Amino acid sequence: MEHPQFLSIRDIGSLHIGGREAVINGLAERKVLYSPGNPPVTVNPNGEFEVEQMYVQYVRLAAPKARYPLLLMHGGGLCGVTYETKPDGQPGWQSWFLHAGHDVYVADAVERGRAAWARSPEIFQGEPQFRTKAEAWELFRIGADGSWRGSSAASSANPGTLFPVTAFDQFMKQATPRWTTTDAATQAAYNQLVVDHGPFVIITHSQGGNFAFKMAAAHPDKVAAIVAVEPSGFPVPSQASIAAVRHIPHLFVWGDYMASSANWQRIRPGLDQYSKALRAQAVTVDEMDLPAMGIAGNSHMLMMDTNSNLVASLIQEWLAGKRLMN
Repeated sequence: MEHPQFLSIRDIGSLHIGGREAVINGLAERKVLYSPGNPPVTVNPNGEFEVEQMYVQYVRLAAPKARYPLLLMHGGGLCGVTYETKPDGQPGWQSWFLHAGHDVYVADAVERGRAAWARSPEIFQGEPQFRTKAEAWELFRIGADGSWRGSSAASSANPGTLFPVTAFDQFMKQATPRWTTTDAATQAAYNQLVVDHGPFVIITHSQGGNFAFKMAAAHPDKVAAIVAVEPSGFPVPSQASIAAVRHIPHLFVWGDYMASSANWQRIRPGLDQYSKALRAQAVTVDEMDLPAMGIAGNSHMLMMDTNSNLVASLIQEWLAGKRLMN
């Protein structure tokens, strides 16, 4: 798809949404040196705080071609940078879909990126989880299980991978610690976002799938379509309000090397059951299995692979086919 070189922008902005006030009492005061050369300051860590909020950046066009704005939801251990400039310096999906005529909202979910942390364990229960390079290399199917050897240069990538391997270290700079105890707060913030600013068309990735599916079930009038890019999170069919989303078309997008990944072999059966449950309720469910379409080499991070524009164009064609463009 050919895009205009320049964009005509109506406005660029951001917002924090969701969250609550939390109060901490009973912690001891302590001395803190904020700036070298200044005397230490006595700090009282007790008080009132705003916590569990989400950060959202938006870019709105002067003349959008899409019927609804596009919400880009990231995956686990990541933030909205997923959709911004790619690790190899090329434009990402935020830019691509703006040029295709969509107003674009990019979220940093609770605890991620500019959404900010809260005290742990006083507010965020448990401890943050930090993703290693080895985990990302193999879980995201850049290389096969067991292929990490201490650096990307020393490790074997999957044959024909389209992930820009030389930019792997740059990619890992955007890895964001996550808690496993904040899902309820994250869901509440996403739900508030669609209530206040929807309806949206949603592109969601990996862990973000669960939040998108549940958001649609809770507020089906605020979600026009869901594009789930390799969702690793999804509702249990017996516990999901599937009947509510009958009118919402779903597209599932899959990359390459699934058969050689033990983790994805574990995840896919549950997602297949959820897809089956959607279809049983007459939900439109389409699958875009890229290798089966003759497109080989995509990692889990399809929006960062060297053919990300091609993948975006296929998604755009699907959206247009669902009459979501003016």
